[in-house]
Amino acid sequence: MTESVWDYPRPPRVEASTRRVRVVHRGVTVADTTRAARVLEASHPPVYYIPPEDVRRELLRPRRRHTSCEFKGQASYCDLEVEGQAVHDAAWYYPDPAPGYAAIRDHLAFYPSRVDECFVDDEKVTAQPGDFYGGWVTADITGPFKGGPGTRGW
Repeated sequence: MTESVWDYPRPPRVEASTRRVRVVHRGVTVADTTRAARVLEASHPPVYYIPPEDVRRELLRPRRRHTSCEFKGQASYCDLEVEGQAVHDAAWYYPDPAPGYAAIRDHLAFYPSRVDECFVDDEKVTAQPGDFYGGWVTADITGPFKGGPGTRGW
């Protein structure tokens, strides 16, 4: 079944996903779960939030960087370090999310553009255009997607 991002709600909705979600960098599996939370927001491909117990937390280095989402609250960021190489701001999470988003508390979301591979089931994900939203594009998701040049004002 195909989903259009223009059918997703605003404000975003969180839903449980039983699909297998994996993040791989430099040949190392960084995260692997069938218990992700999927956040759906109008004009954006889904973002998968992975429970912390399904992430190799020893590979993450907390940053002092924070951003604010008008819906989910204040996000914190982590660098990913694999085999001595760091990827800055590879993941983010909400330690104290806004009301309605408790299901993603401390779950980690990874930018597919900053790691080598992300998968939903066995399909390799394409990164959402641009580097702001971090959506995961799969064959069952249709756009156009916000995030590329000239789309910030949509």
